[in-house]
Amino acid sequence: MPGLVMLRALWGYRGFVWSSVLREFNGKYRESLLGAFWSVANPLAMIVIYTVIFGQLMRPTLAGHEQTPFAFSIFLCAGVITWGLFAEMLGRLNNVFLEHGNLIKKSNFPRICLPAIVTVSALVNFGIVFGLYLLFLALVGHWPGWPLLALVPLLALQLLFTLGLGIFLGTLNVFFRDVGQLTGVVLQFWFWLTPIVYTLPSLPEKARNLLQYNPIQPLMAAYQQLFLSKAWPDFTPLLPLALLTTALLTLGARFFLARVGELVDEL
Repeated sequence: MPGLVMLRALWGYRGFVWSSVLREFNGKYRESLLGAFWSVANPLAMIVIYTVIFGQLMRPTLAGHEQTPFAFSIFLCAGVITWGLFAEMLGRLNNVFLEHGNLIKKSNFPRICLPAIVTVSALVNFGIVFGLYLLFLALVGHWPGWPLLALVPLLALQLLFTLGLGIFLGTLNVFFRDVGQLTGVVLQFWFWLTPIVYTLPSLPEKARNLLQYNPIQPLMAAYQQLFLSKAWPDFTPLLPLALLTTALLTLGARFFLARVGELVDEL
């Protein structure tokens, strides 16, 4: 099976993947005076901005959470942070083979290591931001408790969906360079067509019906329910996304393995 072949290759080169992630992280801040401090400062500034500007100055209300301090900030950050992981992964996977063209030409290693490096690197960045978000929840007295464990299957589903889509688009982008440009445009529209900075009930009925076809919408809603309501999310609406993820992983793996031998020629 394609998936097992790639997993075995990844396991054999796990040291290469991890060392590449560390080298990328260190290289990002090597020439800066404060070094890795910026990996904390940037997401911390983002959380403060969303909390102060959106949560306090604009003071939007969420039905059923009028008495919850920082309710909209919690709602907003839950979506923005997890969307950030999705957008970073998909954006980088889209260009991963083009960016590492010289490495692919000069070195002999399983090409699937490159998407793995992108995934682990994005998870490291996400972990820093998410750790600050959890600290914020603890400080405002809104710790989610045991439902926080639901984050594991939600993140797993998101990562697999992004990997399947990203590997397919990244491979396709080597042969048709317009794919990368189009993906960037689609991501911008996709963000605003996902209830992250607004709530689904606030939309007209026709708009709500259309957003049901957005595969990411129930995933974002699950994150928001988990952190805002401190409750286990309803996994039933995620079934279509799980089926789509399975299809994308199969399609992405087969297309990648069928074309991996041609990458060097195209690059």
